[in-house]
Amino acid sequence: METLSKPTYMKRNRDGSILIKARSKQQLVMRATIGSLIILSLIGFLLFDYTGLDLASAITETAYNLKVMFVEPALNHFSLGEAFYQVGITLGLAVLSTVIGAVIALFLSLMAATNLSNAWVSKTVRIVVAFIRAVPTVLWVLIFAIAAGLGSEAAVLGMLFHSIAYLVKAFSEAFEEIDKGIIEALQSTGSNWWHIVTHGVLPSTFTYLLSWTFLRFEINFSVAVAMGAAAGAGGIGFELFMASGFYFDLSEVGFITYAILLIAIILEVLSTQLKNRYFPASVRSES
Repeated sequence: METLSKPTYMKRNRDGSILIKARSKQQLVMRATIGSLIILSLIGFLLFDYTGLDLASAITETAYNLKVMFVEPALNHFSLGEAFYQVGITLGLAVLSTVIGAVIALFLSLMAATNLSNAWVSKTVRIVVAFIRAVPTVLWVLIFAIAAGLGSEAAVLGMLFHSIAYLVKAFSEAFEEIDKGIIEALQSTGSNWWHIVTHGVLPSTFTYLLSWTFLRFEINFSVAVAMGAAAGAGGIGFELFMASGFYFDLSEVGFITYAILLIAIILEVLSTQLKNRYFPASVRSES
């Protein structure tokens, strides 16, 4: 009788039949990791120093603060027009870092794609962008702040640096997933490398490039809010920092939070509209 080489478990279906599934090592490691993290989190909460904490008072004060923030939003230290101006600055930071980053990443991703570049060039580009992605955006902003000083310049350069690394990986993977027959057909007609890229690769992957670029724009908007406070880049993030840490005006914090949420919803709606317009239904269903 043949024995199973992998750990298995049995499950009875509704019709009474027995379903046998094999557990892979990856599943076992993943479950063990998740279980360990849950246990460590519970131990951490038990070991916290709760001296002087009045739980009832803490819950009451938290509920009151949330009520002031989200039920009574107001602008007390700047006008509505200035609020729109600050939101525009934050959007400008995100647009600059995304558009410039997408253009640079497009050319670098052509060198990173294994089906369009030499092996050593592809590996070199991939290693460099992997290192850049491993460093958080805020650290790149602070690194550039040493040379450019705190402000919008350092914020744009830091976000641009990380955006390029992010989009190079996304674009190159999209290029590698195109049908090999398209490239072989163009090569058989005598097309050079640039003609293959412009007439075969880019038209086949345009919708994916657009989707990844817009996704990175949404990420950069969120990062620009944080950089407004961390790097002194201005924008609505700086006003949020001032309202929460300097004025401690919870009503203003609530208003700014609603403004950021509204922009995020608008960006999501635009993203959905772009997908519905440029993505065929078959492509969306396959993804």
